Amino acid sequence: MNADQASPAAARTAVAEPLAVVGGRLCTDLVEVTSDLAALDGSGFWAVVLPFDGAPVCARFATVRPARPWPGAPWQGPDPSSWTSSLDHDAFVAGVGTIREEIAAGDVYQVNLTRRLRAPLPVPAPGRSVDIAALGAALAVGNPAPFSAVVRLPGHGIEVASASPERFLSRRGRTIWSSPIKGTAASREGFLHKDRAENVMIVDLVRNDLGRVCEWGSVHVPSLLTVEPHPGLFHLVSTVEGRLRAGAGWAEAVAATFPPGSVTGAPKLAALESIARLETEPRGLYCGAIGWVDADRDEGDLNVAIRTFWIEEGELSFGTGGGITYDSDPEGEWAETELKAQHLLQVAAGRAPDPIGVGR
Repeated sequence: MNADQASPAAARTAVAEPLAVVGGRLCTDLVEVTSDLAALDGSGFWAVVLPFDGAPVCARFATVRPARPWPGAPWQGPDPSSWTSSLDHDAFVAGVGTIREEIAAGDVYQVNLTRRLRAPLPVPAPGRSVDIAALGAALAVGNPAPFSAVVRLPGHGIEVASASPERFLSRRGRTIWSSPIKGTAASREGFLHKDRAENVMIVDLVRNDLGRVCEWGSVHVPSLLTVEPHPGLFHLVSTVEGRLRAGAGWAEAVAATFPPGSVTGAPKLAALESIARLETEPRGLYCGAIGWVDADRDEGDLNVAIRTFWIEEGELSFGTGGGITYDSDPEGEWAETELKAQHLLQVAAGRAPDPIGVGR
């Protein structure tokens, strides 16, 4: 092992200039970083990372241009067999059972139960890379997604690559909207009654969230239960829209709607309490939000940070999980989390097969 291969961290240091690839744009020349969401109503172009657990990270960049193909060495990731899980099979199955009991008792209607996977970063071979931007490029090929994002701020502990298919919160002027995903099937005709019921339940939750920050009577649902194709599968997607009240901006909109209802459950506060009891590790960046804000144009787009990898303390992390209802089968829910992770872990290993359907 030579000096250039001393550790994965050392391998990243040489290429660790701050950057973001968000909304089809490449952002460089970092100007400032703040946790104050009110800055997003000021000026400039911002990459935004909202961890599920932790303070917001808003990074303003001076140079913004169209994104281009990754010019660096290709990604080398961990072997799929090296991943460990915060919840093993028995703990996850038991958690599903507990949620079903809580639903039967009337405490909640639905809870998203997730587990965090970790794997040590390898020492890259010559001509390979463990730069998070290289992983973002691998995801763009192996799992293209409409709300993909890469943010690399090593000095602020942010190295994240997301292949999210889901919009959390968008804004154009005073109009804001959210497009929660609930329901996944292998064909357009494959959705169950349970899928539609879950989607409508989360739509009601999002309507309530937006109603806290939008003008009275402006919140509406322009599309409900739209079937949306993705590589290898179909989702049910709905959109809820409203008009921000006078004096409300990004800080108020995020405060009213975060964390995303589609990855928490309903009612949201009760679901969050259940999540805190059952999940043994913080979600970190998983199930938060990542995206961009152009403060000069009063617009922006934030995803739901699912299908997302991030680097922390020499490890690559990834989350997987799903919505639990009373009708959920514990063994089936565990199998679904395995299936949802399988393809993306292959991409992260640098073994990208043809894109297939994966879930949250």
